[in-house]
Amino acid sequence: MDISVLEKEFEEVSLSGNAEESLALFYRVRDHLETGELRVEYKKEGEWMINSWVKSVILIGFRFGVIREYPGNPLSFYDKNTYPARAFSPDDNIRVVPGGTSVRSGAYVSKGTVIMPPSYINTGAYIDSGCMIDSHALVGSCAQVGKNVHISAASQIGGVLEPVNAMPVIIEDNVFIGGNCGIYEGTIIEDSAVIGTGVILNGSTPIYDNTTGDFLRKSGFMPLRVPAGAVVVAGSRPVRNGPGKDQGIHLYCPVIIKYRDQKTASSTSLEELLR
Repeated sequence: MDISVLEKEFEEVSLSGNAEESLALFYRVRDHLETGELRVEYKKEGEWMINSWVKSVILIGFRFGVIREYPGNPLSFYDKNTYPARAFSPDDNIRVVPGGTSVRSGAYVSKGTVIMPPSYINTGAYIDSGCMIDSHALVGSCAQVGKNVHISAASQIGGVLEPVNAMPVIIEDNVFIGGNCGIYEGTIIEDSAVIGTGVILNGSTPIYDNTTGDFLRKSGFMPLRVPAGAVVVAGSRPVRNGPGKDQGIHLYCPVIIKYRDQKTASSTSLEELLR
């Protein structure tokens, strides 16, 4: 597939505004997203780059799609006809365990991934091989998840579809995300990091690195990044001024307590027993 041809076609249909041509392009792009040939985000020379035009095409599906009924027993659903749920076969080598999971069309799920119920994977998301998506987990629109990532129960990987030039949430290879976590606003979790239970990460929350004494923050257009191998737990820091200082009030603050070692790796290997 020549991605540049699709990008050029997008530029042409954007100028024309023709619904029929726009939908024809949308379906082709959606198919390429589902096979993993096309991604919303890709890595070039070690840096993540946004295919903003792909996000624009995803939005075409919402703009020109019409609401239809997806009948079921006992439940039926109502959504755009451009975004039905995906179907898988045994040849895909993806375990979708019974119990209410849905993968929306336009999302890519690679071989060897296990999806526990109920979970939801939104359009534009990319999930690489060997992942565990545990119960009540959400992978939001356009989120990028690397190889051998464990997203534990009740954790949310936020979606970032608009604005189209906004970076989606990125989880790199071999990351372990504990239960009831939230990763939002284009945060990047670098290779082999461990996010402890209950940690919330977004663009307005600095991370304190207890190994260096530094705070890690979002900066301008650069998203919050969790360094490779970092082990992050939920923490707090005292209010430094105002009435809260005298009352002993603390603000939420995730803390890097160490960097991943063999002991940490052993404690996060339970998933291998479940495959």
